[in-house]
Amino acid sequence: MRLTPPPDGASWTHVGARAGFEVAFFDDVRDGHRLTGHTTANESLARWSVGYDVTVDHSWTTVSAHASTLTAQGRRELTLTRSPEGRWDADGEPRPDLDGCLDVDFESSAVTNTLPLHRLEFVEGVGIDVPAAFVRADDLRVERLEQRYTLLDNSPDSLLFHYESSTFAFSCELRYDRAGLVVEYPGIAIRQS
Repeated sequence: MRLTPPPDGASWTHVGARAGFEVAFFDDVRDGHRLTGHTTANESLARWSVGYDVTVDHSWTTVSAHASTLTAQGRRELTLTRSPEGRWDADGEPRPDLDGCLDVDFESSAVTNTLPLHRLEFVEGVGIDVPAAFVRADDLRVERLEQRYTLLDNSPDSLLFHYESSTFAFSCELRYDRAGLVVEYPGIAIRQS
């Protein structure tokens, strides 16, 4: 499965579970890649705005992530780091429960689903477990997310994956473009540009 480099930027309309909008920008940096973006949404009775800045190495493994959220309860910030040995810290506190996670996944974002696609060699019909450090939108609480991606279709212009998370007893089919960006995340987001 070969991916093209991501564009300079992309955007999504969040629909279904929440109403909102997300923009993300992609840069090559000296030691890898950087994803920066912002999502503002209304979800049930909650309203939040989350900014993120994620640095990954050349293999698309998360090195660090910084996030800030603004809600009716105020502003919060979070810094996540992952050592070369695979140990995670959240605001300087060790998080051994995240051992084995190579990715950060923001609840607020459709873009972080691109990380494992750039790093792993998927074969049609074969599922791969991809646990992640999952960051909640409203309070930036971090928890372990168990998830699995199975490539269903590798066509010239798109990719289709079956996605499932045992953490949330949730599954769906995710459609991606050839740059590995979500085009359609049922009940969550639709790519606009």
